Amino acid sequence: MRETITFVLNNRIEQVSNLPGDTTLLNWLRQRRRLTGSKEGCGEGDCGACTVVVARREAGGEMRWHPVNACIQFMGMLEGASVTTIEGIAPQGDGAPDLHPCQQVMVDHHGSQCGFCTPGFVMSLFAAWCNGDGLAADEIDTTLAGNLCRCT
Repeated sequence: MRETITFVLNNRIEQVSNLPGDTTLLNWLRQRRRLTGSKEGCGEGDCGACTVVVARREAGGEMRWHPVNACIQFMGMLEGASVTTIEGIAPQGDGAPDLHPCQQVMVDHHGSQCGFCTPGFVMSLFAAWCNGDGLAADEIDTTLAGNLCRCT
């Protein structure tokens, strides 16, 4: 693994050195950065509770945002990427609303039960929102296909 990894986390440049090769993004976020909004539900990439958004430039040069299961994303693969967690999506600045539209729609439509899985659902919606994807009812089903709620 390379000695230093440089990437963006919630709009701030991070340089991380000397990590074991098996360090996952989820463990690093929770243990090193104390960003605990992403949850470990399964540890296998199946439930989506740990979903974050990773943005990269595509071959054509445009940015594309991807929902990623942080529990199976190794830190060494983040070189040059931009990572956004649930803690990083709220608008900033004077007069900004408290919640991102993807969060607000969950509140407005009672889209959460116990709340454990909610950050993952919001981040999957956020990736679609960033990409400008339409969110008609059938597209929402596809967008949220990687997220499970154990309450229902």
